[in-house]
Amino acid sequence: MKTTNLESRRDTTGIIGLVLGMVLSAGFGCGLKLQRINTSVQRPSNIAVYFSVETHGGEPVAGLDAKQFRIYEDDQLISPYESKQTILNPDVAVSHSILLLLDLSGSIVKSGSLPALINAANTFADQMAKKSKVKVAVYGFDGRKRLISVVGFTTDTASVKSGLERLRNHKVKDPSTNLNGAVVLSVKKLEKQMARASQPLRFGTLVVFTDGSDRSHRVTAKKMHERLDKSSVAVFVIGLGVDIDSGQLSKIGRDGFVKATNKGTIDKAFTQVAQRIEAQGRKFYLLSYCSPSRAGEHLLRVKVTYKGKSGSIEHKFNAKGFRPGCNPKRKPNFSLRRVRLKRK
Repeated sequence: MKTTNLESRRDTTGIIGLVLGMVLSAGFGCGLKLQRINTSVQRPSNIAVYFSVETHGGEPVAGLDAKQFRIYEDDQLISPYESKQTILNPDVAVSHSILLLLDLSGSIVKSGSLPALINAANTFADQMAKKSKVKVAVYGFDGRKRLISVVGFTTDTASVKSGLERLRNHKVKDPSTNLNGAVVLSVKKLEKQMARASQPLRFGTLVVFTDGSDRSHRVTAKKMHERLDKSSVAVFVIGLGVDIDSGQLSKIGRDGFVKATNKGTIDKAFTQVAQRIEAQGRKFYLLSYCSPSRAGEHLLRVKVTYKGKSGSIEHKFNAKGFRPGCNPKRKPNFSLRRVRLKRK
């Protein structure tokens, strides 16, 4: 009986070891996470894949070059010299619009926080301008139903700065706070801007600055959250003050919430949000190559290895009509899609 129990334990240990080996080889808990956003397949033999790379913990992996990617078709490695694989500038296929929504209610203006807010917003716009072709718009809100237009969507940082500078003489018309309504209206504006973009892949980001909660009750919190649930827009919130409802504001800032305890830390809070947006953007890659296939259905697999960790994505494609003459730098023909920055 003892021998049987020993053998049973050995069998169990062997099974556990086998399962553990399978888990580790699959990359659970230690691999990279790749998410395919869209794929372009067009003649003569061009294939482009837009995807993100993160660590298992959700940290963006930036700075990879084309040589760090391995391309397989039907589990056969494609030579990088044969495929001419390259990383394209995402601007050819991707647009990013950012709306900065500023609380201009009585508590902000009368407390003397407005100058610090204007300076911080200017710094934020400059940081975003480093990303080519990012369009930034600035709107404000108080207790009124409509948004306060500061500057429309533009890539011109001088226009943004000029619009913000005009706010230094801003007079409050309704001291209340229509936070919920302003968020809903801002999402609509972002979605309209995204719809007008010429690029097929479209990102939208809303950055909200406020020192309190909704006071006007024009739009309920439930309706606001329902609207956010339906949207592909990413939302970050910066809250000012030690007494703000952090729990409520963090629910609005689904992609990030930063607290500024006083007006002296507003600039730091905006910088933190800008860094988070930039980091999210750097995890995306547009990989293009020339397929050697000339007919039939095939399974594409892109694998990347980074600091000893690896991950991959797959996509089936049809090579019917493929022929020589491919230029990997050709603009991809992606299908229209509003892209959502994946939340942790």
